[in-house]
Amino acid sequence: MKTIRLAHLYPKLLNIYGDSGNILTLKKRCEWRNIEIVVDEINIGSPISEHDIYFIGGGQDLQQIEVSKELYKHKNFLEQERDKGAVFLGICGGYQLLGHYYQPHIGEKLKGISLLDAYTIGGNKRFIGNVTVKTELGTLVGFENHSGQTYLQGETKPLGKVVIGNGNNGKDKTEGARYKNVFGTYLHGSFLPKNKNFADYILELALGEKLEPLDDKIENITHQSLINKAY
Repeated sequence: MKTIRLAHLYPKLLNIYGDSGNILTLKKRCEWRNIEIVVDEINIGSPISEHDIYFIGGGQDLQQIEVSKELYKHKNFLEQERDKGAVFLGICGGYQLLGHYYQPHIGEKLKGISLLDAYTIGGNKRFIGNVTVKTELGTLVGFENHSGQTYLQGETKPLGKVVIGNGNNGKDKTEGARYKNVFGTYLHGSFLPKNKNFADYILELALGEKLEPLDDKIENITHQSLINKAY
């Protein structure tokens, strides 16, 4: 039986945007294909060993402060994992910490781990609402709720162009980021249940092979109902 090892980073602190739904989606889509997926919860003080997928969710500034200090201790190891081809997915606050730093609107700058060539500045306006994004991997949908404005640099490229919503910063019409197999996005509520094609893409990168198709009638109806949905 094929096996995927997934590290869920700091779920006790970064969990406010339905992030458990993302883990459940990956688990079920593996289970339906007879693929074993082992999920290890990594919390404050836990060591981090080699995994195929690393997931980090969203949280408020107070929780991000604690996580950023802990995550930074593992920066070198996680950079090595990135360069070996491991898959990373960061949602909202987790996305911000995959970049160089997050500067809140009020408060001290939080160090990121620089897996993405990106940085985030806290604004005085909050972006809230449904989002539709056109990408090379197909249309992505989700819900955004963030005041951070993220800017990409160098070889880090956006996941796609915003059709509905604000995306990374409300200015350049980009949403999310990718470098190698590291992905970040502001789409949540939850992200992967609404975007089963992206969930499968993550699993295919982790396995290094294509997956068998599933009967996704319900998932497709759900996804289609959210495309271009107004605020």
